[in-house]
Amino acid sequence: MFIDTHAHVTSSQIADPVALLERAHQAGILQIINICTDEDTLNRGLALAASTKTPKVHTAAACTPHDVASFGEPFFSVVKRHARAGALIAVGETGLDYHYEHSPRKEQQAFLERYLRLAREAELPLIIHCRDAFEDFFAIAAESIRTGWEVCGVLHCFTGTMEEAQQALDQGWYISFSGIVTFPKSDALREVAAYVPINRMLVETDTPYLAPKSKRGRPNEPAYLPEIAACLASLKNVPTEELARHTLRNAHILFNL
Repeated sequence: MFIDTHAHVTSSQIADPVALLERAHQAGILQIINICTDEDTLNRGLALAASTKTPKVHTAAACTPHDVASFGEPFFSVVKRHARAGALIAVGETGLDYHYEHSPRKEQQAFLERYLRLAREAELPLIIHCRDAFEDFFAIAAESIRTGWEVCGVLHCFTGTMEEAQQALDQGWYISFSGIVTFPKSDALREVAAYVPINRMLVETDTPYLAPKSKRGRPNEPAYLPEIAACLASLKNVPTEELARHTLRNAHILFNL
């Protein structure tokens, strides 16, 4: 049994979330963390979580670094209200993205700091998006650690270097791998995945993006998670069932499930 720790189930790109969840159930997906990145996906996500039993849908929310310049302020207030009310199991995805830089770096950094404080206040883990920005991310996270808080969260869809993975582990972060790890040109990422301890590893689809190798060209979905898990299991030299047990346990610890 698997947990998909990062899927945008209520994205506008998903035509039929209920059918998607049924296919996930048939594939052995026990739980899904639905990432909501605006007010519409959050409202629909909370309704879906309340009405769905199998697989169990959990809700996380934050404005992505791409969008903080567009609607970061009003959505932050919405996320804060739901986090304080206990409706979320995590704050995210938040972080830094200097690859596309759709929002100015200073604005991304300011919202990351605000979400760090919110997660600390609400006692929730963080789900982090970080691309081409690890130096600044680790510096901001380290400042939170220096103020007396042990940061708890996951670097989702990790594509960093071995050195960046080691720094993430040293700071206490979990590391999550997506379908990218199955791509033919992802040899360096597979080396990182082989290195990351299995007790600090999570697995995700990032639905509807980044479908694994055999499903390339299709919208991704949680039902494709076993292919990603099988790839990771082979890198760790364990049966897929064992990797599923470890990643399920890791997610339960991190997200207090």
